[in-house]
Amino acid sequence: MNLKNYIRSIQDYPKKGILFRDITTLIENELAFVECINQIIERSKKYEIDKIAAIESRGFVFASAVSYLLKKPFIMFRKKNKLPAETHSVDFELEYGKATIEVHKDSINKNDSVLIIDDLIATGGTAEAAAKLVEISGGKVTAFIFVINLFDLDGSDNLIKKDYNVENLMSFPGH
Repeated sequence: MNLKNYIRSIQDYPKKGILFRDITTLIENELAFVECINQIIERSKKYEIDKIAAIESRGFVFASAVSYLLKKPFIMFRKKNKLPAETHSVDFELEYGKATIEVHKDSINKNDSVLIIDDLIATGGTAEAAAKLVEISGGKVTAFIFVINLFDLDGSDNLIKKDYNVENLMSFPGH
């Protein structure tokens, strides 16, 4: 099954000049969604994993299913002030501004091997911030798995240059 066939492209969303890659069409198709989760699980088999983490919010859709099937704890990286207990925070740059993501201080233990899953990688700023949260917590990023890589925005390449393992299920141009 070619998962690319289930990604809808929307011109000028969320602003003019952006070609948005929409995963809702993949999620809404039960066969495509199952195939996507199976591909993530297959790629994850080469890594030692203690916990699975995802970046708010679309990453949660994929990571929670993988976490359930692999019987691994699921860790949420959330936007600032969305987690109720004590947190670690990392500020980072986006293409259109600044943001902060957080994780509970007790979610990741020293030496935990963490697989980070997200729907899409563009420039990689959010992914790098997620990696910093794992490392601040004392864990190790085992790998990143992205459903979509916007290859000409260099996010995956930048993570690889920083010695992270990176897997992408499919690639599209970012513009």
